[in-house]
Amino acid sequence: MTFSAVLLAGGESRRMGRDKATMEFEGEPLWRRQLQLLRALKPQQLFISARTKPEWLPDDAELLLDDPPSRGPLSGLTKALTAMQTTHLIVLAVDMPFMTAAELRTLVELATENRGVIPVIGERAEPLAAIYSVRAAAAFKAALAGDDFSLQRLVRKFGLDHKIAAEESVALYRSLNTPEFDA
Repeated sequence: MTFSAVLLAGGESRRMGRDKATMEFEGEPLWRRQLQLLRALKPQQLFISARTKPEWLPDDAELLLDDPPSRGPLSGLTKALTAMQTTHLIVLAVDMPFMTAAELRTLVELATENRGVIPVIGERAEPLAAIYSVRAAAAFKAALAGDDFSLQRLVRKFGLDHKIAAEESVALYRSLNTPEFDA
């Protein structure tokens, strides 16, 4: 198995009121923090998914811009799945600063040759910190061409094969969504 990685940084940040990627968390911009996690996994390709070219785009990452009209993370994931030249894609949202390289490594280790890993907390899938097989590309393209852009419904078609039970792991999947977020 081979791996590419994508940082999803194309959200509109409506609830936050400003670009989450440039927000600082523990003294560091979120984009830099999340890229360090992805780089620690040594992916063969590193992508940044965004709606427009970010000012902070690093030299070692390939920019993948959403095709208009953007359908949120579905657009970015579809673009990355079709651009990658590997068997699997490691996905991480820019607004999940509690995630660790160890947790992502665990997800990578749970992936199989033809199947990715989509964590589940309770009954809710976590498709923005997950591993996708290249085989998911066709389903993502079909969803993007349709009228249902729900990642929750789409990823359930793949089967949810990784349940998060430990409280310390659950906290890793929290995201920053509002200025009042309590870290």
